Amino acid sequence: MHRLVPPLRALLRLTRALATLAATAALASLAVPVQAQTVRIAYTDPLSGPFANIGKNGLSQFQYAAERVNTTKAAGPFRLELMEIDNKGTPSGSLDALKRAIDSGVRIVVQGNGSGAGMAIMDAISKHNERNPGQELIYLNYSAQDPAMTNEKCSFWHFRFEANSDMKMEILTSFMAKDPKIRNVYLINQNYAFGQQVTRAAKEYLARKRPDIRVVGDDLHPLGQVKDFAPYVAKIKASGADTVITANWGQDLSLLMRAARESGVDATFYTLGGGYWGAPTAIGEAGVGKMKWLAEWMHDLPGVKTAPYAAGFRDKHGADYALFRVDVLMSMLAEAMKRSNSADPVKIAFALEGMKMTVDTGEVEMRATDHQIQVPMFIGTMAKVAAKGGDKAVRYDLEGAGVGFRNDVRFEPWVGTQPTSCQMQRPARR
Repeated sequence: MHRLVPPLRALLRLTRALATLAATAALASLAVPVQAQTVRIAYTDPLSGPFANIGKNGLSQFQYAAERVNTTKAAGPFRLELMEIDNKGTPSGSLDALKRAIDSGVRIVVQGNGSGAGMAIMDAISKHNERNPGQELIYLNYSAQDPAMTNEKCSFWHFRFEANSDMKMEILTSFMAKDPKIRNVYLINQNYAFGQQVTRAAKEYLARKRPDIRVVGDDLHPLGQVKDFAPYVAKIKASGADTVITANWGQDLSLLMRAARESGVDATFYTLGGGYWGAPTAIGEAGVGKMKWLAEWMHDLPGVKTAPYAAGFRDKHGADYALFRVDVLMSMLAEAMKRSNSADPVKIAFALEGMKMTVDTGEVEMRATDHQIQVPMFIGTMAKVAAKGGDKAVRYDLEGAGVGFRNDVRFEPWVGTQPTSCQMQRPARR
């Protein structure tokens, strides 16, 4: 066997050393995580005007959820940060807010208060994305409920994280249909897309399920402009209605309930916002046994695990935790970013489509066909809290008003599921 001459032996040692160094570097590069990246989210909702309290509380809940995502590293290497923009609750204000977000380089937009504002955002984002490939935005809707947004006007760039009004009315009217004491129903809603859709669905679904029920009144009032609901309440009282259906929210619901309490209306109010800001205080104990609320989460649900999280929010922000769907949205967004290892809206959108996740209330699914979330829902009745001699099952005191909601029934997602007319146009995958 020939022995290597010294120069060749040295060269071989050098070659082996360089190979080892290269392999070590390659392994190191695989082991080092992607550098943390801050991803800004534009929160565009009313921060001034009659619905400012709703917008500000929503912002607090998004900030609180972002803190949880960042602390638990639920989004992997991505850190979420909120950019607040006042859209004044109007379509035109929303377009201005969107332009500001685009100019700031933000590519994820969240909004919820007002379907009119939501429609404007959705349409503008679709047009922007078509004209600016590679600079797309995505719109995450946490509360605008007009069914058209996931039907004939659906968009790949829009995802809704709350049941739409048709889904809610399907559930609500199914529950009402089982109560033989309901005979005369009065409808009072805000005069814009959402309120109009609730009015339509209430009439249609009640006629199908309980044709003996009479709609004895139907009012659509200006959004956020009525200061005194006494005239409307007088009409409700004169109609002989035993039941009122209202999808009012914010100031419009608080003022309506206050007027109803002061006039002594003897009717049960079925609401889509009875546990939210101002309503519990406005009606107080006058609503015990008389106000019902359909929602995706309540404080005193049996077996609820988010109570400490909700208590932490109240301790920090001095307000009630109410928007469970915000945490669902942020959790699913974080998971989509983690799965795709990207903050690119196109990759996030494809990761969100069809996503299923187990949350505190059960399994939720972002339906791929129309980007409409499918969630369990609950109906509760206002009750006096246990600490003040009330219902033992009601422990959480909403707004310190001495009342909360006792859960009556749980509805699985399939109960409210609706068909869709959405014809989704998707971009190419990246």
